[in-house]
Amino acid sequence: MEIFLAILVLLSLIGISHVIQRFIPFVPIPLIQIMLGIILIMLPFDIHVPIDPELFLVLFIAPLLFNDGKKTPREELWRLRAPILLLAVGLVFLTILIGGYALHALIPTMPLAAAFGLAAILSPTDAVAVSAMSARIHMPKQIQRLLEGEALMNDASGLVAFKFAIAATVTGLFSIWEASFSFIIIALGGLLFGALLSMIFIWGRLLLRRFGMEDVTVHMLILILTPFLLYILAEEFGLSGILAAVAGGIVHAIEQDKSESPIMELKVVSDSTWSVILFVLNGLVFILLGLQVPDVLNSIFSDSAYNNYAAVGYVVLLYLLLMGIRFLWLFLGSKITKPVAWNSKIKAEKPSLLNIMIISVSGVRGALTLAGAFSIPLFLHSGAPFPERSLMIFLAAGVILLSLIVASIALPILTAKNGPRSASLEDDLEKAAQIKAIQAAIQAIKNTKNSENNIAASLVINSNEQRLVEINTSRSRVEYNANNRREQMKLHRFAVEKERDYLEQLLDKGEASHQDVQRLQIVLTKIEMVLTNKLHFITLLFSLLWEKVLMILSPQKHALSHTASDLTTMRILRIRTSEEAVRQVSQSKHKGNEVAVLNVIAYYNQIMIGLRKQLSAYNCTDTFNEQKSEMEIISIQAERNALQTMFEQTIISRKVLNKLQQQVSIREADIIEAGL
Repeated sequence: MEIFLAILVLLSLIGISHVIQRFIPFVPIPLIQIMLGIILIMLPFDIHVPIDPELFLVLFIAPLLFNDGKKTPREELWRLRAPILLLAVGLVFLTILIGGYALHALIPTMPLAAAFGLAAILSPTDAVAVSAMSARIHMPKQIQRLLEGEALMNDASGLVAFKFAIAATVTGLFSIWEASFSFIIIALGGLLFGALLSMIFIWGRLLLRRFGMEDVTVHMLILILTPFLLYILAEEFGLSGILAAVAGGIVHAIEQDKSESPIMELKVVSDSTWSVILFVLNGLVFILLGLQVPDVLNSIFSDSAYNNYAAVGYVVLLYLLLMGIRFLWLFLGSKITKPVAWNSKIKAEKPSLLNIMIISVSGVRGALTLAGAFSIPLFLHSGAPFPERSLMIFLAAGVILLSLIVASIALPILTAKNGPRSASLEDDLEKAAQIKAIQAAIQAIKNTKNSENNIAASLVINSNEQRLVEINTSRSRVEYNANNRREQMKLHRFAVEKERDYLEQLLDKGEASHQDVQRLQIVLTKIEMVLTNKLHFITLLFSLLWEKVLMILSPQKHALSHTASDLTTMRILRIRTSEEAVRQVSQSKHKGNEVAVLNVIAYYNQIMIGLRKQLSAYNCTDTFNEQKSEMEIISIQAERNALQTMFEQTIISRKVLNKLQQQVSIREADIIEAGL
């Protein structure tokens, strides 16, 4: 019962931390969660959760890195492979070398091998902390991808080096060549093992599907177990479980991209389930870290053998040393190596001094460092206590806290855009935020759209799309003159042509009957007659007459008559061709025809709204109204979440947030009144 209550309290603190962060978005969520953990351990509730390093790695680090491997763009990581390896491997070993000797010189009572071990466990950056930091600031994309790639890879190199250094301290034996060879085997073996085992899991799931087992629950259970099995089995074979989990995530992402017939329900359930799992794991990592801090501090501050001021000074000096090594390595690397770009569409440039400072400060340490420190054994092989174990754990915890605090203060300053914002810029940012929030609402509705709520969802989507058109039209400063009108007519004819082409595609695929296509082709010809010039008008007129003659001569004389079922089919077909027209027109957008594109899209949106209303006119039952209300609520909440996220990332000010949220609240009130 005590364990269950402890879990409930920890989960509650995760929720509380996010509520607090809503009011103080400038404080990163990891710091808030660490502080809540510290407060909890100091309260008289007797809640103590010691960290078991092995359990911590498999329970938290494995699934988090597996997900990072799935989500991180692979093409961009590959383009940045050289700088990522320089940071994840080169910088780690340089940190161990310089940091180890510096620590031994600063604290002579700490053996050199143990100093190397502490420097090794301090060398990896924390993927979770990096993501939390970059999510709330204007982090350049190239830097963000570089930091994500570094955090994925350097955990393994740091941990392997740490294990060798600690083993050398305990046994007194060490071979540089044996350690180097073992590192290569452990790292490459972990990557290959994780990739191979993941492919076996994927093939197993495909085999289950071929046998007719489409149960989403079973497939989801396999996906959840995958990172834990990858880590445990890789470690059993003496390989890197961390790199196995990363490789597994990448392989699963590749499989998902290449899958021709994915189970859409599985994708939705998988995304939702992993979202909850990661939310909980990310929160627990830092709360558990906070729970350990008071005991770690007390072990030094209450020990008369240590000078408290000297201990704190060691933390500061060690952090400055780590940042200095990182900055120097990045600076020299920028001078020696060839510049690369994370995206093929942008020009490769050498990092500026500001970017080097951002990358240096972003190297925050996290729970992996503390978990490694706690894994330091209590005794040597001789039976003597491990030298300076408490001080090593204290220094690790101190560097973690200091790196988080410095990054939370320095990064917003380093990444802030210079100069005050003008009124026009504020207006543009506000409208851009509106557009982004509405797009988030549309995506949220599409994610919940199914065959049962299709019409209700489509109506709400079209309503939001119309709002987008109105915002985009109002923000355009292009004068709508005769040239714009000619461009719009041209685009409109282009859209009708694409509708015709799409109809023929549907006919070839058997998704539309010949009669329905003929009927709609006549409608499109009439529309095109209105839009075209006089010469083309005469040609289309004869074409229309000829189509009608053919239909009259057709053996099926009833083809010209329209039953209620025929009208419904034609409306659905026209909605589909209109959606295709909008897609094609959107792709043809370029500088100079923005207004024309927006007006043509607005026209088609109005057409689709009218058609869907006609389709739903006979079905406005209580169920339909409930579905529509549900879709509108989802839309409202998605807008609110998007606006709050932009505020937390300092994209918009609190003033803009309050203004836009007030507009959302007014719309919500209108929806509630409409439902009465």
